[in-house]
Amino acid sequence: MIGRLIDGRYQVRSRIARGGMATVYLATDLRLERRVAIKIMHGHLADDNTFKTRFVQEARSAARLAHPNVVNVFDQGQDADMAYLVMEYLPGITLRDLLKDYKRLTPEQTVDIMDAVVAGLAAAHQAGIVHRDLKPENVLLADDGRIKLGDFGLARAVSANTATGQALLGTIAYLSPELVTRGVADARSDIYALGIMMYEMLTGEQPYVGEAPMQIAYQHANDSVPQPSSKNPAVPHELDELVHWATARDPNERPSDARELLLRLREIEPLVRGTADAALLATAPVTSAMGETAPLAATRVLDPAISSAAVAPATDEPGETDASKLAATAQRRHRRGYWIFAFVLLLTGLAAGTGWYFGAGPGALQAVPETATLTPDAATDVLEDAGFAVVLDERNDPVVAEGLVSGTDPAAGARAQRGSAVRLFVSLGPRILTVPQVLGMSEADARAALGEFTVADEAVEQFSADAAAGTVIALLDGGGAPLPPTYAERGAITLVVSVGPIPDVTGLPAADAEAALVDAGLTVGHGEDVFSDDVEAGIVVSQTPNADPMHPGDTVTLVVSKGPDLVEVPNVITGQTVAQARAQLEALEFAVSSNVPEFLEGAVVATVQSPAAGERVKRGSEIQVNFG
Repeated sequence: MIGRLIDGRYQVRSRIARGGMATVYLATDLRLERRVAIKIMHGHLADDNTFKTRFVQEARSAARLAHPNVVNVFDQGQDADMAYLVMEYLPGITLRDLLKDYKRLTPEQTVDIMDAVVAGLAAAHQAGIVHRDLKPENVLLADDGRIKLGDFGLARAVSANTATGQALLGTIAYLSPELVTRGVADARSDIYALGIMMYEMLTGEQPYVGEAPMQIAYQHANDSVPQPSSKNPAVPHELDELVHWATARDPNERPSDARELLLRLREIEPLVRGTADAALLATAPVTSAMGETAPLAATRVLDPAISSAAVAPATDEPGETDASKLAATAQRRHRRGYWIFAFVLLLTGLAAGTGWYFGAGPGALQAVPETATLTPDAATDVLEDAGFAVVLDERNDPVVAEGLVSGTDPAAGARAQRGSAVRLFVSLGPRILTVPQVLGMSEADARAALGEFTVADEAVEQFSADAAAGTVIALLDGGGAPLPPTYAERGAITLVVSVGPIPDVTGLPAADAEAALVDAGLTVGHGEDVFSDDVEAGIVVSQTPNADPMHPGDTVTLVVSKGPDLVEVPNVITGQTVAQARAQLEALEFAVSSNVPEFLEGAVVATVQSPAAGERVKRGSEIQVNFG
């Protein structure tokens, strides 16, 4: 597919990912001069109307949504035998990639990502669309910080909630109990999947595991999801409750749709981040000192209702007493004003200092620069120039060459405090993995088993008398050589798949034999026909080659019988000598015998021949020429 021009508009550049129904490529829209992601349905599914309908449904479902947290769909169409879907291209990683790198996320990171995902899903639910395949693989984290929900391949209208004949849709780890037991999916089934995703983000593992899919499905249907804090004590109580609410086994006990979940999520976000209590503590001194104590004190002093009788006992000079009382009160008011002013100055200084510390000082947040594919020394310089301390580490990377930087923790683009440590990972190259034993498997099962490698889209087809059609008979490396037992992660692998045995057409009429070979995908060639005493004329005597390895399109050469080699016996007794008769017959490759001595053959006329003239006999037969 690389380099192919689709529908006269989209130039395919490289492959991004491969799924069970389609492969996604990076392409250039030549008309609008922009990069796009183009999803192309697998060729072996093109004739399946169910898959075609689902593929088109994804385009229609996503196209109905216009939301910043949903992947935009630009176009959908058919080019020859290929169905395709054109979407916006988001360079970055998936939530699954992030979880693989970091194992689990902090509550704050979880809330950030879930806010965007739930917002996008709320837009889908509002448009009457149920996603039905929510999982970390379908959450895209763009390099520029955008978070989007994609892959609406299993989406359906909310009213179409019965999955007749295909109860288990989506990924088994995220299926709701009602989808497992009754095959019914609605907006609340999406909420359940979100709850499972949140649990996985907070704990680094899925709540249910098992050796077989049905074991996991049984747990979904019969068990309750445990609290994330039982695995990660750092999870706050509010997120425990949110996961419990979203993963209730009874759909009626869950949020009715994503909008209801989003409202609750945004209510608890300040509590998760710890900002609500901090805000109350910060405003409490100001309120008590300035908003209540000072104004009330001043009011009490200056209130005209205060009389001399209420202020102090009577004296001989009430006017003087009243003056001294007012002076004392004024002095106290001034002293209180100084304290309030000093307190305000202190708060202002603290606010300014805090603002400087977190805005421009050591505590300021700074985006971690991109360092992937740089040398460790160059990457260290870049990070130190940005104000970070560098800690070197190593990890395997299937893409970045050994010895170069494969990434950082925090990741590039994330914001971290200046002066904080950034872990710089130097690539050890790809992991060397044991290749799974897939010989004898179906092509689809083999591709699934080889998920940690890059399997070529097109398999090599080969005839095999020992393997059933459609099963894998060999694996080839990127250079076409037999694959070794261990191989690099994401290394290129090509499957060799059996198309069954070469048809044996010997003994068939030539026309039937040729038709059988053409139907098997072979090209037919013809050798020189041969005489045969055992095979009648027009029947195939032999085919070459007649053994493995052969591939569709190769040539099989047929040799057809002309039947026995019969020759008409000429008349040699019309005045010829025996010698002349012998010469005529031997020229036709007959053996000649005679009752005339050899030294008299030139003088004696032949009078008898057997077989008689005009009979057809096998070339090389014996003809008797006698006198008498």
